[in-house]
Amino acid sequence: MYNILVVDDDKEIVESIEIYLNNEGYKVFKAYDGLEALDILMREDIHLILMDIMMPKLDGIKATIKIRQDKNIPIILVSAKGEDTDKILGLNIGADDYITKPFNLLELIARVKSNLRRYMNLGNFSNESLQQDILKSGGLELNTSTKEVKVDSLNVKVTPIEYRILELLLRNKGRVFSIDEIYEKVWKEESFNVENTVAVHIRRIREKIEINPKEPRYLKVVWGIGYKIEKI
Repeated sequence: MYNILVVDDDKEIVESIEIYLNNEGYKVFKAYDGLEALDILMREDIHLILMDIMMPKLDGIKATIKIRQDKNIPIILVSAKGEDTDKILGLNIGADDYITKPFNLLELIARVKSNLRRYMNLGNFSNESLQQDILKSGGLELNTSTKEVKVDSLNVKVTPIEYRILELLLRNKGRVFSIDEIYEKVWKEESFNVENTVAVHIRRIREKIEINPKEPRYLKVVWGIGYKIEKI
């Protein structure tokens, strides 16, 4: 049984989500603002968070930033805002996914299952998991057993999505993957208008592994084609 934390100041929305999640076999913890969510995270073993953005005391953006300081569990932001800028902001501060209100509860469940599957099977690309434990390019190192990423022997914190992007590219050093290919292999979903989503995660990875993200040593763009990890 997985534990889901639902955070929203609208109690009716929380209760309706809880009913559907319970029917799928998940245990639901409820919070009605960001501060309450942080308190629950300190006491309970949570596997995924559904986080509203506009809330009193501590909003979803600030709560996500605080959570990302020491936890990599999947976070799906839920908001009435549907503009691309809000989605990009959410992804930039560490969210894994984004869904807008009003949403179809069946779609929400599908996203929960998809994110949990990626998180619980972190780093497992079918039979590729039988390959070497350490993937390297120069000072960039990914350990598929411990799920650690290091740059010049220093640990780097990455989210599950960032880890999977890095693993895909490191397993295929020198090969250029298009944005659609990256999305379909990492998110395990058909790609449609995903340029911003993938680009934001690539930018976040560069900020963590590159000395100068504007002149990357490892994660290179091939203009008009896609991205690759350089062979070093």
